[in-house]
Amino acid sequence: MATYNMLFAGFGGQGILSAGRLAAYAGFLTDKEVSWMPSYGAESRGGTSNCAVIISDSLIGSPIVANPDILMVMNLPSLDKFEGGVKSGGTVFIDESLIGRKLGRGDIKGVYIPATALADRNNMSKSANIIMMGKMMKETGLFTSDVIKASIEKCFPKAKPEMIELNMKAFDIGYNY
Repeated sequence: MATYNMLFAGFGGQGILSAGRLAAYAGFLTDKEVSWMPSYGAESRGGTSNCAVIISDSLIGSPIVANPDILMVMNLPSLDKFEGGVKSGGTVFIDESLIGRKLGRGDIKGVYIPATALADRNNMSKSANIIMMGKMMKETGLFTSDVIKASIEKCFPKAKPEMIELNMKAFDIGYNY
């Protein structure tokens, strides 16, 4: 595996921090070194929000991710802000329902998925982030679907089993897209 530096970014309320937490927890479940650094503050009330996740086979020296290998963006301001920092050869996962432009760089891979439209179409408007995670895991092979589903079970409240079931379905939609 080596080390994966990831950034998750979008508007507050899109589940950006939850998506990052799922990836971090998957690393924990597979005995990796993990760092999860969320951005709080005004971002959680509608501004841009992001979190950095590092998953590694070796110790992590700093939680800062300036040049991600993997970037997941769910709004245009986030793509504009973080695209330039993605490592050459890296991958950007883009919610094309909300972002109307393609990548401006030829040295990185863009994976486009209409996550918000798919979520709306399936009556799961709060789960576009999980649809994005499904696509990310399918494309990168970073974690198996079983590991992410175990993360969903651990990261969402057991008192709301319908939320866990909904997010399992959302993950499958993205994974199979």
